Amino acid sequence: MIPNKQAEEAIVPGEMKGTNEQEQGEEEAGVDQSMSGFKNFLWHGGSAYDAWFSCASNQVAQVLLTLPYSFSQLGMLSGVILQVFYGLLGSWTAYLISVLYVEYRARKEKENVSFKNHVIQWFEVLDGLLGPHWKAVGLAFNCTFLLFGSVIQLIACASNIYYINDHLDKRTWTYIFGACCATTVFIPSFHNYRIWSFLGLAMTTYTAWYLAIAALVHGQVEGVVHSGPKKLVLYFTGATNILYTFGGHAVTVEIMHAMWRPRKFKYIYLFATLYVFTLTLPSAAAMYWAFGDQLLNHSNAFSLLPRTRFRDAAVILMLIHQFITFGFACTPLYFVWEKVVGMHDTKSICLRALARLPVVIPIWFLAIIFPFFGPINSAVGALLVSFTVYIIPALAHMLTYRKASARQNAAEKPPFFLPSWTAMYIVNIFIVVWVFVVGFGFGGWASMTNFIKQVDTFGLFAKCYQCKPAPSLPHNH
Repeated sequence: MIPNKQAEEAIVPGEMKGTNEQEQGEEEAGVDQSMSGFKNFLWHGGSAYDAWFSCASNQVAQVLLTLPYSFSQLGMLSGVILQVFYGLLGSWTAYLISVLYVEYRARKEKENVSFKNHVIQWFEVLDGLLGPHWKAVGLAFNCTFLLFGSVIQLIACASNIYYINDHLDKRTWTYIFGACCATTVFIPSFHNYRIWSFLGLAMTTYTAWYLAIAALVHGQVEGVVHSGPKKLVLYFTGATNILYTFGGHAVTVEIMHAMWRPRKFKYIYLFATLYVFTLTLPSAAAMYWAFGDQLLNHSNAFSLLPRTRFRDAAVILMLIHQFITFGFACTPLYFVWEKVVGMHDTKSICLRALARLPVVIPIWFLAIIFPFFGPINSAVGALLVSFTVYIIPALAHMLTYRKASARQNAAEKPPFFLPSWTAMYIVNIFIVVWVFVVGFGFGGWASMTNFIKQVDTFGLFAKCYQCKPAPSLPHNH
């Protein structure tokens, strides 16, 4: 446990000032502080590299195991194209969120507002730039998405550990991992994920390349069939899972706020996405090549690979990474709850952890009700991610800069590769229309149809979703 003073400092990023000299001084102060000891080096991060690791690590966790399932629904060509398409779309809207954060903070600091002991969140940015109605919309979508994002990580933990130890059913494993993940209440903020982000990305990298190599070594199963895309319902279900994959930037504002120089964030998410492509594309393509349509009934890629020490290592590493990603998704919810109960300014880590515990309970409960690993990703992608990290940021950016005076005084001008405000508006309008029609409309219909099918087949509170039936005992005559 770190001392209270240090805990407070770990929560508070350097103030974002207007001059380069001040920013440089703050960065040096942050570096001096983070390097003051080995403990701080591992615990207290705020550099651009920390942000990159956080984005890349958070973007692809358990969804790595469901992308082969999505490829079986989409077919190889559509799977590759949609990954690249939604990866670039997600990078663009993450850029928009970073621009709006900088704009909000610049305006507030002109009013001499201090953010000491306060973590800025997305709904507060919307409130400051567009008013209370946008705050309410942003808060509702963001919190619901992060809630179910945490639920998905918990479901994934139970699904994965089952492939190492099937003596307990998946529901029991959910109970156990719910208790383990509750320990994330002791991590104060995104500053303190430095070592975890690095380890998380290393673990995902191992798992991704294990899937790719293991599939190629295994070779194609006898009579392999690649029939995707076969049905519209499956096609749009797979597409929304990919939309969900590259919609992990609901925590962008919190990651930016943890940086010593938030303005450096602008292209970090894009660089993180480019690295993630090296993990998601080879693994999903190799698994689909090897197993084809068998993946339609196996949403977890581990289930089709033979048990070896390499697979067991991948399962264990993914479990650890899912614990980390659970913390990533839950930390913004912890902040919101702290603000509601008036504990956000409290210096004591123990008191804050105690105040955060009620957030974990509904996550635990929902993971037990809806244990549908795979289909739940698509449902969350269509109904929540489509608005939270695609439609709302694009609309908010257009409304924030709708007036000529706002564009003239903008804290961040259009990027060098798209230097026209008109071009930015065209891109934003395309994103809003595309994601609303294809992601929310068709994706919502398909993913909910598939989700309801899982409920009808396995029931709510399913004890062991997609488990092999126990062998029946022979009758004695």
